[in-house]
Amino acid sequence: MQMQIREAIVLAGGLGTRLREAVPDLPKCMAPVNGKPFLYYLLNYFHKQGIERFLLSVGYKHELVSGYFNSLSLPFDLAYVIEKEPLGTGGGIQLALKESNDNNVLVLNGDTFFKIDLASFSNFHLNTNAECSLALKPMQHFDRYGLVETTGDHKISSFREKRPYDQGSINGGVYAINKTRFLNRLLPVKFSLEKDYFEKVVEEGCLYGQEQDGYFIDIGIPADYQRVQEDFLSFDQL
Repeated sequence: MQMQIREAIVLAGGLGTRLREAVPDLPKCMAPVNGKPFLYYLLNYFHKQGIERFLLSVGYKHELVSGYFNSLSLPFDLAYVIEKEPLGTGGGIQLALKESNDNNVLVLNGDTFFKIDLASFSNFHLNTNAECSLALKPMQHFDRYGLVETTGDHKISSFREKRPYDQGSINGGVYAINKTRFLNRLLPVKFSLEKDYFEKVVEEGCLYGQEQDGYFIDIGIPADYQRVQEDFLSFDQL
């Protein structure tokens, strides 16, 4: 049975500390790319992939995010979940899930663009009955990311630390989460999705990974922020 995830949470509260020189006084997701915020491109791509409602998990200078998007005529529904204090990646997702309408929800990092086929990823998540599915990006010769290992049936078996690797798959920052199962864990208010959830539950066999080899960029460092300016000139062709 084919089904499509229609709702997405976007983690858009990052301070952008490493980008402070290039992008002063802005949330990282609002870093300008050819005159528009990075987040603008992210939302529009995933709307074209089938997302009808976005929940923006915001904190730092959230007025700049809402002020910009509220001034536009958008072809999708947009709501804000405001963190009164930093809750970590896991805490931000947990808070936003309580405001979601659907039971299976996409989660995106607001400073990462990974061009996935959402229909394929939705089917993968629902057909494996995963609690959480990760879109994995195959890479070669990298040291900035940890390695994600999977078994033959696509279950994630381990998360390896950051160090130089010749090749492998990394966490692409795109997830599908089963809300009921995730919230039933009664996790703390503040926690890291990566350290306090992924690494602690991986042995249960409830995390699955699907490799997708689309365009990927993380604007967390100045060099990639500069590269995205050129890449996004032909955004529709990426």
